[in-house]
Amino acid sequence: MESTLKDTIPPHDADAEQATLGALFLDWAAISNVVSLIRPEHFYSQQNQIIYSEMLTLFNRGVTCDTLTLINELTKSGMLEKAGGAAYIASLTDVVPTAANIEYYAKIVLDKATRRNLIKMSSEIKASAFDETRESRLILEDAEKKIFSLTDLDQSIPIHDMNEVVPKTLEMIESHVKSKAAYTGIPSGFARLDTMTSGFQNSEMIIIGARPSMGKTAMALSMMQHIAVEKHIPCGFFSLEMSYEQIGQRLLSQEARVPGSKLRSGMLKIDELQKLQEAAGRCFEAPLYIVDVPNMQLLDLRAMARRLKERHDIKIIFIDYIGLISTQNSSAPVFEQVSEISKSLKSLARELNIPVVVLCQVARDAEGEEPNLAQLRGSGSIEQDADVVMFIHRERKKTADEGENIAVLDAKLIVAKQRNGPIGDVDLYFLTNYTKFENKVDEH
Repeated sequence: MESTLKDTIPPHDADAEQATLGALFLDWAAISNVVSLIRPEHFYSQQNQIIYSEMLTLFNRGVTCDTLTLINELTKSGMLEKAGGAAYIASLTDVVPTAANIEYYAKIVLDKATRRNLIKMSSEIKASAFDETRESRLILEDAEKKIFSLTDLDQSIPIHDMNEVVPKTLEMIESHVKSKAAYTGIPSGFARLDTMTSGFQNSEMIIIGARPSMGKTAMALSMMQHIAVEKHIPCGFFSLEMSYEQIGQRLLSQEARVPGSKLRSGMLKIDELQKLQEAAGRCFEAPLYIVDVPNMQLLDLRAMARRLKERHDIKIIFIDYIGLISTQNSSAPVFEQVSEISKSLKSLARELNIPVVVLCQVARDAEGEEPNLAQLRGSGSIEQDADVVMFIHRERKKTADEGENIAVLDAKLIVAKQRNGPIGDVDLYFLTNYTKFENKVDEH
């Protein structure tokens, strides 16, 4: 009987709630440590919710809070009785002898609130599962979103003073000096670009923009071929436009230097088959992980990225492309959806502490001219959120392919924005037979 009664009462700790409030009366300066941990709704008791809410109001006004001040403010607002009355408020200081353990008390309050929220969400998820009018996929998305929101409850905001910042910074610089690597970040394989950026840096969101058929996917695959196949750096690729078979075919064409058209037709010579077999062996060992889901939900993308980081320790992510990611709020204007996606991808880069390279289309008025930041399609927030923005520019006309000669086009990668480095142009070659970009070298 006692066990059944216990199961019906939501988790809470009345002593910890009262101790938290009482400690604040004893040491008001401790409010700064508590405010980042708990909110009024984390208290189980409605009385304690009202008291803590009024404390936060006084804190925002810059007023020191003691029992008399709080009782006076609650009297003015007519909330004193709902807060338990003057006697209850005055008694809170008797619950705790010192404010030294206030953060410990607050964390207990937060833990109980998390458990109550989990129970509530479990009930909501169960009810949704019985609702035959809703698609199971939508129920799963909603459940995952709710669970993720709970994981953020106990993450207090870290503050780093210079005693920590300076040694860490010097340690990082020293490691760069001692390192034999040419770049501090992940190299793209394009020498001038890597010189300008020192490689793709952790926590950064990099945008590669271009008009349709300018080679956005080819650029991403050229970079991935260098990163994963040549350098064996674990890499994740989210392809929302092409299947994994198509991605594999393009990678083999680039690595083997066999025209993609021949791979599709099967009209291959003996030496080309030999090249393909050798390239397949190199690609087989590459730590490249491809996710090919059309119109992928933002929530699913974030969840899969976390999974790839946990299981395979990926060091960089490519997303092809931002315009095909869908959000739950599909009825919102396009610019709002793109803004949400952009901010979420930047947040993902910081959370996983890896570069996130995102492909993006530019506006139609960029046709035939060099694109610029104002032409990023969808939302101005892409430009704001991105750490690096690059544009691909080349002429659409193709050089005639005479016999076995490779059609080579001049191309340009325009670094239009870089928070922590220079901007400028990177001249490249585009090999049309292999849909591959390469460094531009001296013709002689």
